[in-house]
Amino acid sequence: LLTIAPKWSDALQRRRVPPRLAEALAAAAAAQALEAAAPGIRAAARTATAQAARVTREEAALTRAWGVGHGELERMPYEQRAGLAERLRTSRLARWAELIGRFRQMADGERARKVEHANGELIGVTLGDDLSRVLPSELAHLGLPELRAVFAARYAAGELMLYDSRGEQTTGRGAVVACVDTSHSMYEEGPGGITREAWSKACALALLDQAWHARRDFVGILFSAADKLRVFRFPADRPAPAERVLEFAETFLGGGTSYQAPLSAATDLLAEEFDAAARGRGDIVLITDDECGVSEEWTRHWREARHRLGFRLFGLAVGAPPATAPGSVLEALCDNLRSIEDLTDVRAAADLFRLI
Repeated sequence: LLTIAPKWSDALQRRRVPPRLAEALAAAAAAQALEAAAPGIRAAARTATAQAARVTREEAALTRAWGVGHGELERMPYEQRAGLAERLRTSRLARWAELIGRFRQMADGERARKVEHANGELIGVTLGDDLSRVLPSELAHLGLPELRAVFAARYAAGELMLYDSRGEQTTGRGAVVACVDTSHSMYEEGPGGITREAWSKACALALLDQAWHARRDFVGILFSAADKLRVFRFPADRPAPAERVLEFAETFLGGGTSYQAPLSAATDLLAEEFDAAARGRGDIVLITDDECGVSEEWTRHWREARHRLGFRLFGLAVGAPPATAPGSVLEALCDNLRSIEDLTDVRAAADLFRLI
């Protein structure tokens, strides 16, 4: 259009056409050229808009799956946001984004079902001093001055009549520590083409969400052989940086398997938290696909640390390995052990998110 109008204008000036008429004719020519090109421009604009919308939807789905909030994205400079989106698309675990998203959605649902200190289902009457469960007949005593002293005495003795109930309660208060096996065998694929590593990392990222919602620190420990260990800390008082989460998810050490190194690191972290902030009752989740031995001396120190710190150890044996066999080391160490055979089923670990 910029080239047509000047040509018309030059030709008209050579024929000594009045300037105003020349301008009008040049404008008409430009309009005609624009009208002829309009269908192509509109088609190109529609294609570009559709492509931009598709890229935006894919980016939103990826960021949701990896737990990057919309608010965090809005605060990022464009260059950082574009770099993060590219890294999410090219991440080693990018093909498992859908699995990671399903794990996080499952954990959200289980978290909604868990009510801390819930009364739950009423199953009878018991004695105690919990005023939130006192029977109405007991409370009626407070309305009579001559019986208030009796109520106070029974309350002090823990002999008030209470509703007895059965409900789900959470007991953990210290950090949540996920020890994830990254030995060579974890790279093997299971049902649905999902690797044991992908399932384990997706579960660990859901546990990261769980800890953050419960205002508990989260620590991810990646391990394989005794000399291969990586520790990632995510404090409860700030959102987990997306770049650090990706680094945790992408790291793979390879090698053999040692329980002692990651579990010792986990107990040291819980001891540090207990000594600094008097927070006990942490939770350790050990995710592995292999069985290995532990020494008697290490086992003695482990039991002493567990007694002092009051933590629990949950075991997830991925791919139904011999680790879950009766009398195995993993069975002896764990308070709660389950075997994960179907790697396409995120519900296999659902109750874990109600207990932690």
